[in-house]
Amino acid sequence: MLDFNERRKVFVTCKDRSVSYLEKEIRELGFVPESVQRTGVELIASMEDCMDLNLHLRTASHVLFEIKSFYLRHADDIYRRVKAISWEDYLDVDGYFSINSVVDNETVTTPLIVNVKVKDAIVDRFREKFGRRPDSGSEFQGAVFQMFWKRTQATLYINTSGETLAKHGYRKIPGKAPMMEDLAAATIYATEWNTRVPFINPMCGSGTLAIEAALMATKRFPGLYRDHYSFMSILGYDENAYQAKMKKLQNKIMEVPEVKIIASDISLQAISFAKENAITAGVDHMIEFQVCDFADTEIPERPKGVLMFNPEYGERLGEETELALTYKRMGDFMKQQCAGYRGYIFTGNMELAKKVGLKASRRIEFWNGTIDCRLLKYDLYEGKRD
Repeated sequence: MLDFNERRKVFVTCKDRSVSYLEKEIRELGFVPESVQRTGVELIASMEDCMDLNLHLRTASHVLFEIKSFYLRHADDIYRRVKAISWEDYLDVDGYFSINSVVDNETVTTPLIVNVKVKDAIVDRFREKFGRRPDSGSEFQGAVFQMFWKRTQATLYINTSGETLAKHGYRKIPGKAPMMEDLAAATIYATEWNTRVPFINPMCGSGTLAIEAALMATKRFPGLYRDHYSFMSILGYDENAYQAKMKKLQNKIMEVPEVKIIASDISLQAISFAKENAITAGVDHMIEFQVCDFADTEIPERPKGVLMFNPEYGERLGEETELALTYKRMGDFMKQQCAGYRGYIFTGNMELAKKVGLKASRRIEFWNGTIDCRLLKYDLYEGKRD
């Protein structure tokens, strides 16, 4: 049985270009990173700590707890090296497990081969020791083990998350071309919104940005909306400890009725979806929803806050011409009606961004799936700029 207080290497993964926001979250939870890499943060932590990381992190993908790191030259050596590990310390013989792999080795053409070899090694060890074996499959409904193998160095982890943490669990109706919750959180962090001034989200779609803003303002963390993690299927897991952490999570919620969050969309259906998602998240009372053209969105006079657009990028043929006018109108709207605010446009089309007609003071890089995107910052000065 694994001691959940034993400290080992832990690697918390995230999307490329989001690591600075993940590092900040991890430090705010009281952890000190050992190293910060392109797609993740390494630290020394226990499985108990991993439970907290899973419950709190908004910009993470997975929390990985190291089982063993070893030299591995060829795919033919996987079975022997993996079978030598004491898997009975981690997994119940009557349990269920899944294998996932990320591989960069010339002897392997597909990670699926690695998955099969790791799975076979685990089940054969159990058969030899107990005469029976745990079930296995591709669904992350039990324990999840992760193999990272680059050239001749391999590491096996417990993927303590299971399903990705990028989905925060409240968005039951995704709407059209939604932004993933972890990306939405990262882009809000990038605006340096202080959670006390207005946050305005015209063209809100299914409401992800506005909802994430409300969650941040009220200290509602993603663990509130999820009831299953891989760590629950690891020997040594204490349900009472988990429930105590969930109670602490509930106690952190802090209502802030003075904060103004406005989400608008010209589509009544989009607003309906956004409201349903906000209700699931428990923040519908925090957000003022408006059905209107973005240019008619209410902009509070004081205090000045953050305005954030996530418009379409024009990925399909013929859309760019139509969207060029929309981008120009966004620029006019910000210039004429949002003076004193910090304006942001998240887009994957820099040619369309030129139509805004305002000079961006910052261009912050992100990936939205495979689309190379920028969060463009516009300083919307009041009066004359000195």
